[in-house]
Amino acid sequence: MRSSLALSNLRAVVILIVLAFHSVLAYLASLPAGPFGFDDQPYRWQATPIIDTQRWFGFDLFCAWQDVSLMSLMFFLSGVFVPSSLARKGGRTFLSDRFLRIGVPLVLVVALLMPIAYYPSYAVTAIDPSAAAFWQHWRALPFWPCGPQWFLWQLLALNVIAVAVYRVAPEWHEGLKGLALAARNRPAWFFAALVAVSALAYVPLALIHSPWAWTNYGPVSFQLSRPLHYLVYFFAGMAVGAHGLERGLLAADGALARNWAKWLAAAVAGFVLWAGPTSLTRGEGPAPFGMPLASALGFVVACAAGCFCLLAVCLRFATERVRPLASLSANAYSIYLLHYVFIVWLQYAVLNAGLPAAGKAALVFSGTLAMSWAGAVAFGGVPFGAYAAQLKRWLTPASFSSPAPAKLLNRDDRTG
Repeated sequence: MRSSLALSNLRAVVILIVLAFHSVLAYLASLPAGPFGFDDQPYRWQATPIIDTQRWFGFDLFCAWQDVSLMSLMFFLSGVFVPSSLARKGGRTFLSDRFLRIGVPLVLVVALLMPIAYYPSYAVTAIDPSAAAFWQHWRALPFWPCGPQWFLWQLLALNVIAVAVYRVAPEWHEGLKGLALAARNRPAWFFAALVAVSALAYVPLALIHSPWAWTNYGPVSFQLSRPLHYLVYFFAGMAVGAHGLERGLLAADGALARNWAKWLAAAVAGFVLWAGPTSLTRGEGPAPFGMPLASALGFVVACAAGCFCLLAVCLRFATERVRPLASLSANAYSIYLLHYVFIVWLQYAVLNAGLPAAGKAALVFSGTLAMSWAGAVAFGGVPFGAYAAQLKRWLTPASFSSPAPAKLLNRDDRTG
């Protein structure tokens, strides 16, 4: 129970970090002097839709640290509850729930909200800022920008892979338990194994494609160096979840939580190990010999250490229910779906405000948090769960032969 509360609070902390990360992207000291052209390849406005003249190098350090470990942690946490859900629901029901909970909102947000979110990025360089002209330029793009929802595309794909493995090798569940059996008392062993496997998955692709290259296929976007790396973290989360929260790595009284200070020090050391070589690869001209490899190896160490640090701190200090965090955690998914529109438009709105970078970032973060949280609460009040349950019944063969119990039509299914 304490581990579950800690993970719930961690979910709230993660969504706050996500909002903070996107809020400060417009104010990085490393950005170019002016905004990216909307029609200019490789369409770098996808990552930084707004570029402000106010900058602060502290935001570069914050974003670099979060870029190293935050998304990997999100994939890890997403995998933790998959084994129990699969065992309870079975592969077909689990997958249909995933498509309804992730796929349907994902398609709606990418199709409807992303054009609205990215309009300011077009407007700052447009000769004709009209909606009609924007739509013409948007339709001329060789892909459909998905923004932060790239995470959900990959998460959905990983859930499909998990079900495929479950169907082909049902005994895999017990195998995952064995992998995480010793992690409760020896988290350093699990850490070393995670670093080794993720290095095999990440380093070759980082050296081939560079750590920064992205690609787009229609509405799907992903970083070329990281798909296998995220797969490793997703299945690492599944291994921990298969063993049980209170009995394994995530036990609130386990070695990971007790040694949180050591993991904090390891996270700082790992970040330095990555940042040093990486800084030597970002200049003009060829990187010094061996630095790309050192940067890639530093990444996998910094990533694992950063994830273990956040997990350890929350398991040690966040095992009680706190009402604001509980609300944030319950609405985190909806906040993630909605927040990017508010982020970009608020950055656009304060472009000419006479404020330093920190002041603008604070306004953007607080405004985004308030509006996306309120929108998520309002969204959660709509009985979409009942509609999803009815839709799922229509899509199953049994629905054509037997009537549905009336009580199911009014149930708000929040188990997915």
